[in-house]
Amino acid sequence: MPLAETRLLPASPEGLDEAAAILRAGGLVAFPTETVYGLGGDATNDRAVARIFGAKGRPRFNPLIIHLPDLAAARHWAVFDARAEALAAAFWPGPLTLVLPLREGTGLSPLVSAGHPTVAVRVPAHPLARDLLTRFGGPVAAPSANPSGRVSPTRAAHVIEGLSGRIEAVVDGGPCAVGVESTILSVDPPLLLRPGGVPVEALEAALGHSLATGGSATAPNAPGQLASHYAPVAPVRLNAAYGEAGEVFVGFGPAAPGAVTLSASGDLTEAAANLFHILRAADRLAGQGGRIAFAPVPETGLGRAINDRLRRAAAPRG
Repeated sequence: MPLAETRLLPASPEGLDEAAAILRAGGLVAFPTETVYGLGGDATNDRAVARIFGAKGRPRFNPLIIHLPDLAAARHWAVFDARAEALAAAFWPGPLTLVLPLREGTGLSPLVSAGHPTVAVRVPAHPLARDLLTRFGGPVAAPSANPSGRVSPTRAAHVIEGLSGRIEAVVDGGPCAVGVESTILSVDPPLLLRPGGVPVEALEAALGHSLATGGSATAPNAPGQLASHYAPVAPVRLNAAYGEAGEVFVGFGPAAPGAVTLSASGDLTEAAANLFHILRAADRLAGQGGRIAFAPVPETGLGRAINDRLRRAAAPRG
């Protein structure tokens, strides 16, 4: 049953206290992280977690990430070996999610892990997110705050556009700085499950070896592994030299200007921060029956995360 209103809460102590109270009561609150806005619910409350899936229209077999304010809190919910401790020390707080063995007897809702013996854990860097998590005092399950499969939100207005009437509140913390979701790493053995806000090269330098990729679109053990995801309404064409008739061309770099651009200078950090906002803008420009074409983006650093999202946005839709 739709809610009467989704409230916009200020990024103030009073607004965060209210958001924490909503979470404790089993409600859903979207809040900013450095990557994208997350749709938060109490990860120990089965009904709250089920409501996350319902609000998003998310498949129940697709696991969720739990967000915690610090490493000490994360250790209560997951088992950290020496490698996991080192990675957490190097990259937390920040846009890295670790998939670790789930600690027994914690009371985490089984819906969070989708039946797997592991759990995806993150300590976000955004100060508002960590403040809210501290005030709440428990694990918050928080996928991106958008309808499942659609473009992820990097501003509070994006959340309202997709989920108004389905959740209790949104904490307005302004635009997200990183703009693509966290990198997801399975720790034992080390496998890259999703490229994201921490470049793969940085993880490989910390681990001392190259990373293999893993994960399954049919039985994912972490988010972001479905073949079709992050999709606008308009069909997407990749690695385009120019826009064809009926297409909105999204440029990258000075050699490929477009109607809109991820980064006119070819800066990958800027492109990542702009990606989902530009996808939404291009979708509006394309209109009914239009298409979107993207200029090539280098497959290095944050470019791997950008291209991963674009490939999923362009994938055939079920």
